Amino acid sequence: MVQERKEKNFIDSVVSVRRVTKVTKGGKRFSFSAFVVSGDGQGNVGMGTGSSREVSGAIAKATTKARRSMFRIPVRNKTIPYPVIGKHGASKVILRSACKGTGVIAGGAVRAIMKAAGVEDILAKSLGSSNKQNVVKATLNALAKLRTLDKIMLIRGKTAQEIIKGSHVSAQ
Repeated sequence: MVQERKEKNFIDSVVSVRRVTKVTKGGKRFSFSAFVVSGDGQGNVGMGTGSSREVSGAIAKATTKARRSMFRIPVRNKTIPYPVIGKHGASKVILRSACKGTGVIAGGAVRAIMKAAGVEDILAKSLGSSNKQNVVKATLNALAKLRTLDKIMLIRGKTAQEIIKGSHVSAQ
């Protein structure tokens, strides 16, 4: 039973649905496995997997898990604050911030995450394995590495002006 939260509008993307088979003594038993990315378009994004005997049940389970596993990413001017690289398994994803109006220059799996997170301008390149689950996990790994200016100030013990003076990060 899937309950929709009405206070937020979620953006859900089904990345993949696969038919999986379990061979038993009495024959083959078929079920479906779904992989879903969910976000609120405001900087929160998560992913989840679910399996069931029917496609709709698998998607519902995966969506519920994706919404529970959401985490916040810093989005500034509809893009990410600085370039970052994420890895998972044999997949590697490079994310770079882009100027306003650029759009989402990314492959299918990365594009689904950016749409769910509310990022409108970004440049992305996927290297290595093209396995959709690994690409999504590498992208989420890269996004998890992003920090806000406030967090960087706390970690380094410096003021915003000192940090901005020494890097390409602007104070917005």
